[in-house]
Amino acid sequence: MRTTSNPVFRNLPKQEGNGYASFGSATAGASQATQQFGQPQYAPAEPYQTGPTSRAMTIDDVVTKTGITLGVLTISALVSYFLVNNNADLAAPLVIGGGLVGLVLVLVATFGRKMDNPAIVLAYAAAEGLFLGALSFMFTFQLQGADASMLIAQAVLGTFGVFFGMLVVYKTGAIRVTPRLTRMIIGALIGVVVLALGNLVASFFTEGGLGLRDGGPIAIIFSLVCIGIAAFSFLLDFDAADQLIRAQAPEKAAWGVAFGLTVTLVWLYVEILRLLSYFNND
Repeated sequence: MRTTSNPVFRNLPKQEGNGYASFGSATAGASQATQQFGQPQYAPAEPYQTGPTSRAMTIDDVVTKTGITLGVLTISALVSYFLVNNNADLAAPLVIGGGLVGLVLVLVATFGRKMDNPAIVLAYAAAEGLFLGALSFMFTFQLQGADASMLIAQAVLGTFGVFFGMLVVYKTGAIRVTPRLTRMIIGALIGVVVLALGNLVASFFTEGGLGLRDGGPIAIIFSLVCIGIAAFSFLLDFDAADQLIRAQAPEKAAWGVAFGLTVTLVWLYVEILRLLSYFNND
């Protein structure tokens, strides 16, 4: 089974079952390897067993749970933005507090294997909403009224544009999710995390750190790289969700899919907003 770059999608079944529906056609590299070499590339595993009162997860469950999660995040972000807009002193506490709570919930869900817990998923959405609302204000506070709203709207449209674009790419099989592609994306993800941490540490000793977040040419390139990696991470997320559906995972697993997609969407939005702010703060 391929490993996704998104930590909340790590515990997935290895065998494709007869799921009700999926994100797209079976375009995974495993099927190609099977046809080429005449044997499965990955060791088979038993599909999920649903209980007598539960049913297998469907694409409708994924869409519904993701919609609910994003709805909670949006409402929380709007509340946070208006609070900070009326009292700028709340910006830093909401960014730090919301970000830390969101990080803790991701760790709890991932290592505690509670990705399908709706309480944790919705709590994460609420915390990240507070984080994103305050962060959006901080990125746009130098702009006036309509200009600030326009920048945020552009970041939102860009985020969902990339999301739906990558969904089309996955569904049509234009880019196939293979083990090699997965390793490349995970390696790139690890690389940008290490660079970001290095930049943070360097910023304690040198103004601007390594120059990855100061708005200069290097910062613009770094943001573009992050956006590209986040975009390709959606392919791995879609493939992981597809495997869950095909393995007939229980209905509640859709909350884990919603969680994973939301994590990637949040990262992508932050990077797009940051990039746009570079061009509007000149």
